Amino acid sequence: MALLYYGRDFFVTLIVAAVFAFILDPVVELIMRMRVPRAAATGIVIGVAVIAVYVLMVVAWTQLSTLSEDLPTYTSRINELLSKANDRLGQLEKQTVDMVVPKTLLQQQQQIEQKPQEAAKARRRRAGMPVEKPAVPSKPVVQEVRIQTDPKPLLSTAYSYVSGYFHVMVMAGFVPFLVYFMLSWRDHISRTFLHLFQGDTRYVAGKSWLGISEATRAYVLGNFFLWIFLSSVSAIVFFLLAVPYWPLIGPLSAFFSLVPYVGLPLSVAPPVLAALAIPNKFKVIAGIALITAALHVFAMNFLYAKIIGRKVRLNPFVVTVALMFWGTLWGGIGLILAVPVTAGLKAVCDNVESLHDYGKILGDD
Repeated sequence: MALLYYGRDFFVTLIVAAVFAFILDPVVELIMRMRVPRAAATGIVIGVAVIAVYVLMVVAWTQLSTLSEDLPTYTSRINELLSKANDRLGQLEKQTVDMVVPKTLLQQQQQIEQKPQEAAKARRRRAGMPVEKPAVPSKPVVQEVRIQTDPKPLLSTAYSYVSGYFHVMVMAGFVPFLVYFMLSWRDHISRTFLHLFQGDTRYVAGKSWLGISEATRAYVLGNFFLWIFLSSVSAIVFFLLAVPYWPLIGPLSAFFSLVPYVGLPLSVAPPVLAALAIPNKFKVIAGIALITAALHVFAMNFLYAKIIGRKVRLNPFVVTVALMFWGTLWGGIGLILAVPVTAGLKAVCDNVESLHDYGKILGDD
């Protein structure tokens, strides 16, 4: 436990690289059928993947830049809606009080509160003492204080901002190289790994290795294709409903929809917030929320079971515990890696005879 916690940067980087290697390995094998050496095929696949990620980042950055320009409009619109909501809640509270509490009781309560004040004023008049007038609050005197500060140098400001993410960027920089070496040296790594075992255990180790790769590939690719489907359908629906920034909102809503347990409210939030810029279109906003929720329910209850559930085969209790465990150890990235890591452990338990009972505990049959 201590090794996993304090070495999380190392283990997370290694596992993320292994996941990408499992995903890209079939593509490398496909290119190698054209009589391309493994090293060259690996370079081609990684190059195409890097270009695809770069294009996605450029599109997302363009949408975010446009959104930042319209942010003041969104802020004023949201403040206006919040003030209207507060006014309506105040009116509803007043109407509820008027319906529940009779007016006679309210008048009696006001009279009871006013009687002590009136009696005190009458006693002061009989005694010939002046009646105090309510004090008028005086305006506070505000003194402007200017503090001269030396401007921070640009390099120190940039360093203070980047230093918190420096180790993350360093570890992320290793991922492409690890993926390349894992793919280009796959045959050597597999052969030497199996030589560590003798007899029947070598067959068990090879079968466990294949089980880990199949479970990881099924989970990641299944989520990827499900995200592509939800992104496409959501973007088309948002475009037809004239939702602003639909190329960004569609994939973002689909990505949030894949989050376990809280995916429904998270997936509804981006399109609803984007649609707030449409004035006086509350019916459209409600329709967007309902359509997004329906897409999430359909994807998670039907498509997820068909595409991913058959390959991973983890029961819901184990998935919940895995999310809690790996999320506690590794934070947000632990929540993403929890299911593939647990599925890999189940693949090992299913192939090692002495661990079959643990595999049954993890499984859904």
